Amino acid sequence: MKVVPKLVVLALTAATITAMPTRLQAQASEIPSAQTAAQNGSQTNGVDQDKRGRILLDQMVAALGGDAWLNRRTAVFHGNTAAFFRGQPNLGSPPFWDFKQFADATHPEADRIEYTKKRDIVQIYTAGNGYEITYKGNKPLPADQVKDYFLRQRHSLESIINVWLKQPGIVVLYEGASQVERRQAEKVTLLGADNDAVTVELDASSHLPLRRTFESRNVQFKDHDEDVEQYDDYHLIQGVMTPLTISRYKNGDLANQRFYLDVKYNEAIEPTMFNTDLPLKAKGKTKN
Repeated sequence: MKVVPKLVVLALTAATITAMPTRLQAQASEIPSAQTAAQNGSQTNGVDQDKRGRILLDQMVAALGGDAWLNRRTAVFHGNTAAFFRGQPNLGSPPFWDFKQFADATHPEADRIEYTKKRDIVQIYTAGNGYEITYKGNKPLPADQVKDYFLRQRHSLESIINVWLKQPGIVVLYEGASQVERRQAEKVTLLGADNDAVTVELDASSHLPLRRTFESRNVQFKDHDEDVEQYDDYHLIQGVMTPLTISRYKNGDLANQRFYLDVKYNEAIEPTMFNTDLPLKAKGKTKN
């Protein structure tokens, strides 16, 4: 299915971003453990936060496509990506092709991203590692870039449903109403036993995810970094509601946007596509 969305850069203003709850701004050591929160109970205005939060997450999965979303084996994305520095556009919006293999019982999640019109710069992320592959050879990606990628993977919508909700001691908190880009939303926060947390804000009417937020420790500056993804321009593709615009914010600044022009699910992807030992010239052309 070919869809060409209008390429609109989402402006970030203080008025359009709802403040993070106090519990997520705290230092990791200040966040109460999941066990403590569970013992103290989670009642607000007579509403069980855990039950309400889990209902909303179930509604989110149903809105995304239910079994069609849960049972995706692969995804192939083609579009343009725009990088930003301190909120300002940087180097235009080059094309990319992204081949994603979702984790199952036989293999881990893997991701291959091809950049430039010639597709001669490739990044592969798998099993906690990241590599760049060009005609000059293969080399590990910078450690901070790899860490950042897998932090986002750990806090992705897929991980929230398939991993977080299955963790022992997980606490689900319904945070109430919020607003995302002037759209009414409902906020759900998941708090793990390791004091890691992730927040999802869902459209109050459709229950589609509008924004995902988490914080991570910045060792260099001894504080926290906030990572936000916003999802927009949803289209139904092969039974899956798919956002064709994804905007990422780092500490309040717009850092990256993706605009999908073509999306396919459950396409066959050769395992060699994720083999980081093969030189780029040995790989056959990938079928679009």
